[in-house]
Parts: sequence; structure tokens; C-alpha cells
Amino acid sequence: MSASKVAVVTGGNKGIGLAIVRALSSKFNGDVYLTARNDERGQSAVKLIEGEGLKVKYHQLDIDNVESIKKLSSIMMQQYNGIDVLINNAGILFNDNAPFSVQASGTLKTNYFSTLNVLNILLPIIKPGGRVVNISSQLSVSALRQCSPDLRKQFRSNEITEEELSSYMNAFVEFAQQGTHREHGYPETAYGVSKIGVTVLTKIQARLLRQQGKNNILVNSCCPGWVKTDMGGPRAGRTPQQGAETPVYLALLPDGAKEPHGEFVYDKKVQVW
Repeated sequence: MSASKVAVVTGGNKGIGLAIVRALSSKFNGDVYLTARNDERGQSAVKLIEGEGLKVKYHQLDIDNVESIKKLSSIMMQQYNGIDVLINNAGILFNDNAPFSVQASGTLKTNYFSTLNVLNILLPIIKPGGRVVNISSQLSVSALRQCSPDLRKQFRSNEITEEELSSYMNAFVEFAQQGTHREHGYPETAYGVSKIGVTVLTKIQARLLRQQGKNNILVNSCCPGWVKTDMGGPRAGRTPQQGAETPVYLALLPDGAKEPHGEFVYDKKVQVW
């Protein structure tokens, strides 16, 4: 077992994820794992970073596959006795030409439910003093504003449970299949709803950690901004390096820090939810 600290970045082979890995490789005092669903792309990304004189490790991870997440958990326990930094970056954004029902089911599956699986499997092995960063989006805020008053109240509740949140996410998918999501108070954005889920899930997980007395583990969500990536498109105003700044800031909050915790952060500042 290594005495080194370890950081894990999901979806680290391109875009913001790769920029996060690159920044952590130069700033984090420990091993940094780039994970990717596709082995070939993951290995290519590792070679790219190593070609820049930085050190990085690789492990295959498909967040849509529970067994893949469990395998990573087992490796981290065997080699490091847990994880010090976890950045949940992996996610998808459908082309707007896809039927909305397809967008809803596919986007929620990966961006919310698979992220939920990652957290439920890996959060228990986060070491004392650990940091967890969930990549959300400002679109979660705009999508929240487009929800019905009742849904906004639920998504802003300090008492909402993981089970209740997941039921709202499932309901959105079901209503989207029927074409009745607007009638039931949901907005016309599958990506936005999925990121509402990530932001609220972060708040729930932080609350549970407090209840368990694990006050030295900090969990936050953040928006990297509109970034020039495959997902963000060429018109975006930020580089991947700029997009990585807030996630890396949250990942490297100093020892002994008590906040931010359970917050949604943009440009290193806590946002009103």
C-alpha cells in the first residue's frame, strides 16, 4: 500500500477533465489518476500529459457501469487505503437534434444517476480531510428558475433526501417520454435538469457527512464556465485551462478548511441556489 495521497478525475481524457488532470499533476502532492471510459483515448491522454513533463497514472472507468466503479474503489483501497480527492467530471450533452425523450433518458442516466453511483460507491472511501468536487453548470441555476414554484421549493429544500431527489429525476424522464414534462413543471432542458440533480445531490451528501460527524471532508459542486470543448463548442469564451480553475481550487482547499461545503461555486465564489 502506498503512503501517497491520490486524486481521481472521471472523464479525464479530454476537455475540462484533461485540463483538471494537467493542473492537479503540477499542484497536487500525490498521485493523480486520469480515468476514461475508452482505454485507447485514456492512454493517449496520459502520453500527452507525460510528454509535457508531468506525471499521471491511468485507470479505466465507465461511470455508467457499476462494476467498473467498484473495481476502481477496490484498487484505491488496496493501493492507497482510500481516495483523497475525487472530481466527478464525466458527463454528456446531447445534440439538440436528438428527440427530447432520448435526451432526457440518456442525459439523466449518465449525468445524474451514474454520478450518484460514483458517489455512493466512492464517498465512503474518501479519507479524512478529503475533497469531492462535482462538476455542475450554471444551467442548473437557469433550469431551476424555469421549474414550477413547487419544484423549485423541493429542489431548494434543506430536507430533501437522495431518494426524493432521484424520484424527481425519474419523474422528469418519464414525463419527457410522454411529452408532458412542461405540464408537470419541468423545464425544456435535459442537461439543465441533470445538473439540478448534481447540485442538489451535492448539498444532500454534504448534509449527510455533517450528520455523520465527518466535518473534515468537503463536498462541493461547481460550474467551470462556458468552455471551448467538444461539449461547449467553438464559440465558448473560456479555455479548458480557465475552466479547470474553480474545480482545482475546490479540490485543493487547504487542510483545516471548513467551507465552502455543500455549495455551488462559480469563479471560486459561492452562488445563491
